Formats: sequence, structure tokens, C-alpha cells
Amino acid sequence: MNDFLPLILSIVAALAVVGALIPVLMKTRRNIKQYPGTRDANDPEIPAGQPGGTLLDEPPTGPGTAAGPTETFSGVDVPDDAAGLEKITTDTPLPVAGRLVRLRERLSRSNNALGKGLLTLLSGDRIDENVWDEVEETLLMADLGTEPTLQLMDALRARVKVLGTRSPDQVRELLREELVKLVDPTMDRTLATDRHDGKPAVMMVVGVNGVGKTTTVGKLARVLVAEDKDVLLGAADTFRAAAAEQLATWGQRVGVPTVKSDVDGADPASVAYEAVKAGIDQEVDVVMIDTAGRLQNKTGLMDELGKVKRVVEKLATVDEVLLVLDATTGQNGLNQARVFSEVVQVTGIVLTKLDGTAKGGIVVAIQKSLGVPVKLIGLGEGADDLAPFDAESFVDALLN
Repeated sequence: MNDFLPLILSIVAALAVVGALIPVLMKTRRNIKQYPGTRDANDPEIPAGQPGGTLLDEPPTGPGTAAGPTETFSGVDVPDDAAGLEKITTDTPLPVAGRLVRLRERLSRSNNALGKGLLTLLSGDRIDENVWDEVEETLLMADLGTEPTLQLMDALRARVKVLGTRSPDQVRELLREELVKLVDPTMDRTLATDRHDGKPAVMMVVGVNGVGKTTTVGKLARVLVAEDKDVLLGAADTFRAAAAEQLATWGQRVGVPTVKSDVDGADPASVAYEAVKAGIDQEVDVVMIDTAGRLQNKTGLMDELGKVKRVVEKLATVDEVLLVLDATTGQNGLNQARVFSEVVQVTGIVLTKLDGTAKGGIVVAIQKSLGVPVKLIGLGEGADDLAPFDAESFVDALLN
């Protein structure tokens, strides 16, 4: 009997371990969603055998499973809903209207040379060709772009000639009217955040490395929560260390769940797919997908971004593709916008780091070049330093 005692003890210990693991395994199984429908195992959009993107050829069997071929993506954590989500802090996002006023005040105090420089030049006693040359230089340095600069110069020359005497108040009103025309208040800057066809609105956030996409997604989640929207986040940036945890932290602060992979280097298209499916199942209003940063001249990475969008569209329409641009990058940001727009059809621009720069003209340059509106602006590092863009408020702030 004593000879079998070690064996018996080992079996008992093993059973105890299995018993402890059963709840964990059940939770994991529940978080791996199955989707009905047949997909070719050679489908290039969701490659089999990649971490976080495994295509199962045979459906699972057992009680409660659907008959017929199904697919499942392994290694993706899909929260059942936001219930019981532990909040890191008790955070109440600022109302949208309040943050817009605060950002406008901050921009008016910033060192923007565009409005102040033009006011100084055009308020002088005499405006000769040298002054006009300085006006043109100021506009170009503000990244307004060549065509919009010439357009504004022609309008200013004509109106200054008619104006005759030029008090600071007269010049400010003249500049305001012409700049508002350029920024174009008629462009549709609304965000698609309403459910339609029984599915949530889907947003993708894209951009080059280091512009703050994950932070922007987190801040925008706060804006939407302040508007009483039910939001779910998808951490499809699977290559940057801790990107998913960073996004989850932003979500936890306002009680928003995050779908993320527990596998390093998982296929981002698989994570995005899971996020949208979870958003459909949980009937949320908006699913926001954070993507990895990529240089616009890297063809392979840009193709991958296009694949993420195509995979998501197997489930739902991608309503918004927001391109995050750093205002301080100037005309390089315009080049980025062109390439990203070709690959994923950008619907709106998020312009960050406008505080303390003279680069406000990039708003006009991007919109003129692409016909894509600036929809959001950021002026700082604070959690609520992101607000909807308003053309007239923006110009008023530039002219202080």
C-alpha cells in the first residue's frame, strides 16, 4: 500500500489543479466567440495559423454549439460587457461644450503667429509690396499651403484697397471673414456615432508612429461617454509593447470595456473583427478600433491597414476613419494624409498639438487638398484636451 501512496497523492493533486482551472477555462471558452457561416480556409483576409487569428476548420461540438462550419479567433479577450468593470479612478469626463470653451481660451493665449502677425502687418499706416511679401511669408510659414495662400492674398488685397483707413478692429473683422471662408464652416464635421441597421457605428483611428493614436482613442471615448454613448474599444495595435493595456486603462477610467489579445504580435485584423462582433453582440453604440502606427511610405504596413478595414467590413460598415496628425509636422502631415486616404478612405482629421505653434494653417491645407474635414482638435496632454472642431471658434481664437 505504501508503494502506491505517492502515486495516489499525485493523482489527487492533479485533480485538485484541474478543478481549480475549470472556472478559468470556462471563462476563456466563453470569451472565444463563434460565428456562423462558411469561410474558405485560404481566405487571405484572415490568415490561418497566425497568433490571434487561427481559423478552425471543424466546428466545436457539444451542448449549446451551433451546427455547421464556424470560425473562432483564439487568444482574444472579449469582455462580456462593461458590468463589473473595475475603474482605476472615479472619472467624470467634462461636457463637450465646456471643453470647447477651455480649448478656445488656451488657443487664444498660445503663441500663434498666424493671427497676430497678420493683424500687425495689416494695421500699419502704409501697406506696400514689402508688407504684402511679409503677409505671404507669414501665411506660408503657418502651413496654409500655396493655393490657399494665394487665394487669401487676393482677397485681402482687394478688400484692403476698398477699406482705405484701417483700424485694428476693421482689420480683425476683415481677417476673420476671410479666414472663416478658408476654414470652411460648411464642411460636415459631425462624427458618425449612431447605431444603424441594428449594428454599432464603427470607427478606425489611424496614423503614423508617435502621433498619439491610442491617447486620442482614449480621449475620444471620454467625449462619447460625456454624450451618453455606449462605447467599446478594440486594441488592434498588437505590436507596440503595452499598447493594449494603455488603451484598457483609458477605457477603465470611464467604464468602457476593451477587446484585446493576450498573444504578443497577434493579427490586428482578428482583434478588430472580435471587437466589432462583441460590439454587435452587446448592442453598443460605437466601436472604436485603435491601430498600430505605420509610416505612410511602408507599403506592406499600409496594405495590412487596408486588410484590417476589409476584415471589419465583413461584419459591419466602417463609418469613420479618423487620421491623427501632429500639427507641428506641417506639410509632411499633408503627405501622410494623402497616402492614408488612398488606402483606407479617411473621413476626418484629428489635429493634435495645436497649442503653442504657428501651424494653424495646416487645417486649411489638408481640407483644400483632400476635401476631408478636421473634426477634432487637441491642445494639450490632459484627459479632456480634445474637442470637436468649430471653424468660427478656431478663427476667433487665432485672432484672440
